[in-house]
Amino acid sequence: MGAQWKAKHKEAAANAKGKIFGKLAKEIQIAARGGADPDMNSRLRLVVEQAKKASMPRETLERAIKKGAGLSGDVVQYTLVKYEGFAPHQVPLIVECLTDNVNRTVAEIRVLFRKGQLGAEGSVSWDFNHVGLIEASPDSADADPEMAAIEAGAQDFEPAEEGATLFITETTDLDAVQKALPEQGFSVISAKIGYVPKNPVTLDSEEKLAEVEAFLEAIDNHDDVQNVYVGLAG
Repeated sequence: MGAQWKAKHKEAAANAKGKIFGKLAKEIQIAARGGADPDMNSRLRLVVEQAKKASMPRETLERAIKKGAGLSGDVVQYTLVKYEGFAPHQVPLIVECLTDNVNRTVAEIRVLFRKGQLGAEGSVSWDFNHVGLIEASPDSADADPEMAAIEAGAQDFEPAEEGATLFITETTDLDAVQKALPEQGFSVISAKIGYVPKNPVTLDSEEKLAEVEAFLEAIDNHDDVQNVYVGLAG
């Protein structure tokens, strides 16, 4: 039984890593449209650093850059599309997708939203702040996230998973802050432009929370979904 559980766990971990690589490859291709040299393309540099931290194979990384920059014959044009709406119990969310077929994606997203409510553009984004999001881990127990945020120029910070810190910046300051954090004793794990809720919803039962989490998991498992931002407390 234990061996069987481990095998399933390994398979799940492998599938999760494959999904992460798929998402990163799409982001690399989009970023590489602005140039194949990460030193001259800050957006590409950020995604390449994320891919390296996720242990993406070098061949996969280089292939995605060439594909996005038009340096290979195999070119796929991805479009960034954003959907807004509500999960069960009126929990607001923003879903970002990268797709090579917008009509297919919107049809499938509509199906996934049947247990929630798919809204029009702007229906919930007013209740989110558009910001830079940098997840970083402390290099030592002495690293102070508050001081790091002040010195690096972040607007705010909050605890993240596994002892990391999420630094929140102005969108225009993302690159500068993620470059400054290592000097303050923090190693950057990821950096991107995203959303944080202004008024997160608090659910009053475990049953409601489980229902929302199941809905969100189904959304996140869709191949075209890149990011899901949720206005949920806790």
